Amino acid sequence: MARKILCVAEKPSIAKSVAQHLSGGQFNTHSIRGNTFIKNYEFDFNFNPPWGQCSVTMTSVIGHLTSLEFNEQYRKWHSCSPVRLFDAPVETEVDKDKKAIADNITAQARYAKALFIWTDCDREGEHIGAEVRQSAYKGNGTIEVKRAQFSNTERAHVIRAAHNPINLDERQVNAVSARIELDLRLGAAFTRFQTLTLRTLGGDLEDRVISYGSCQFPTLGFVVDRYFRVKQFVPENFWSIKVMHKRDDVEVTFSWRRHRLFDRASVVILFERCLTARIAKVIKLQKKPTSKWRPLPLTTVELQKLGSMFLRMDSQRVMKVAEDLYNKGWISYPRTETDSFDKGMDLKKLIEKQEQDQAWGGYATSLLRGGFRQPRSGRHNDQAHPPIHPVNFVASGSLSGDERRVYEFVVRRFLACCSEDAKGESTTVEIECGDEIFFANGLLVLERNYLEVYPYEKWNSSQPLPRFSLHETFEPTEANITEGETSPPGYLTEPELISLMDANGIGTDATMAEHIAKIKEREYVMTQPRGGGAQTNGNGNGNSGRGGRRERSGRGGAQGGNNATGSGGGSVQQFIPTTLGVALIEGYNGIGLETSLGKPFLRKEMEIKMKQICAGTKSRNDFVNETIEQYTELFVRTQQQVDVLKAACRKYVFGEQP
Repeated sequence: MARKILCVAEKPSIAKSVAQHLSGGQFNTHSIRGNTFIKNYEFDFNFNPPWGQCSVTMTSVIGHLTSLEFNEQYRKWHSCSPVRLFDAPVETEVDKDKKAIADNITAQARYAKALFIWTDCDREGEHIGAEVRQSAYKGNGTIEVKRAQFSNTERAHVIRAAHNPINLDERQVNAVSARIELDLRLGAAFTRFQTLTLRTLGGDLEDRVISYGSCQFPTLGFVVDRYFRVKQFVPENFWSIKVMHKRDDVEVTFSWRRHRLFDRASVVILFERCLTARIAKVIKLQKKPTSKWRPLPLTTVELQKLGSMFLRMDSQRVMKVAEDLYNKGWISYPRTETDSFDKGMDLKKLIEKQEQDQAWGGYATSLLRGGFRQPRSGRHNDQAHPPIHPVNFVASGSLSGDERRVYEFVVRRFLACCSEDAKGESTTVEIECGDEIFFANGLLVLERNYLEVYPYEKWNSSQPLPRFSLHETFEPTEANITEGETSPPGYLTEPELISLMDANGIGTDATMAEHIAKIKEREYVMTQPRGGGAQTNGNGNGNSGRGGRRERSGRGGAQGGNNATGSGGGSVQQFIPTTLGVALIEGYNGIGLETSLGKPFLRKEMEIKMKQICAGTKSRNDFVNETIEQYTELFVRTQQQVDVLKAACRKYVFGEQP
């Protein structure tokens, strides 16, 4: 009798795709009792030794199987003081809606020699794999456990993963389990405390849950900080000098090297010196080759930022669409920090698949006929997945509107990475007039190269500068003083917010979009198109792009999902905090904590320690205990100064004067 191997994927779509590749399309399908989405696919496959020819059952989960919860006696809001939740007993339970899925794994494992886990190859996927393993052990305590390492569902890649399984990374499992426990404890404690305390103020706060999350609040803090910078901005007048000269029917404007000064009298004195001198002298004349660098390979953070900028889709929608494209086998795994292609990857083979496209097929052919260049290498590598790239060609007519736009962006970005930099010639003319220096720049684009296929960036020739000679003198046609005033910064846009989160370690590339969606869902911020327009809290329909995953914030009984907004309108969205959002951040900032909960430093420290667990330099228990001790101290201080938080709510939510 052939040995049996149980294979479990993270999503039904991945299970079906893997089954098709391993079986050559020859498999039997069985539905499982209690869940209409999960199928068992049965077929034969020849694994590498020691398994050889095996009978395979391929099935899946739908994200996490389990949740961490407090013991029953602590689950009700009034069952204990919120501070008790920092050390209250917790237990792991299979989610009620996942019980049939877990039972299926347990049943199939009884007759299996080995379990192959096909979850996504990242920290979260590793933890889901451990949950699958636990369900399998219930049916077969001696089953051997391996995991397939893959980053796309292209046939050769899947077969190679099946032939070369590795072990689950227990350090990553521990890092995620620590994060889940901390999110539960911190979220529940502060959520219950905030909600129960602020409800006593009545009004709009009386019936609402005011949730806390260690990533939510720093994300909100960035929005509130920029809001106050805008509101508190005081414009300043400045003055500058501009010199113009017309030659060969071309009017050249020379900019002041000082740029601008905020003292009008000083500018007038310097301007009068220029008028007195009358004559300008060319002191520098430079022509040199210049380049516009092709983009780096695509990471998750860049996909989210550029999707918002160029595709007018919010980050959560971009990731949902990218996840769908990955599940269908069109692009590689869309959650990666890596911006360097491995030198061993056959990139030309991927380019070859794009030759048939009507829009960029001709450009792909030109790369294969001599235009190909090895992509630039960035400084980030998560050692798990390559940069996001197209795996297979799909005709645009086979994709929905948003799928088509995201797929096109991924393809064009990949082709641009494999291209030559754009080439040009820059000209700089520098003149001296009355001891002041002025300059004019010109650009001549000679070879567009990657820009031919990547319309998301612009680089255009300027009007040619007339001929000047070094050391020549001339009398400028015109000179005058210009006046202006400084302008306030704009409200935070989504690309800017993602950049701040990335720089400050708030969440991971896989969860940033979820945290942004959550502060909209909680009505801590609203969005509006840059330039004005109707505001919205961003609530819409759809699931998060993690295939059923979720961050476990332990909101003390608060319910709610991660709703994705649809593709945006014609402009980038900007974030405006609501009065409650402002009150919460200003309240915590005013308490005088050593590190405010509205600042990114505490969460950044948590992310660093999770990476240390993955590297083996910190234990899970040490991380959890240190963090709980730190947050308990902050919680006690907040309790002692809760009147500061209440005063902020009275001021901003209810408009009361202090």
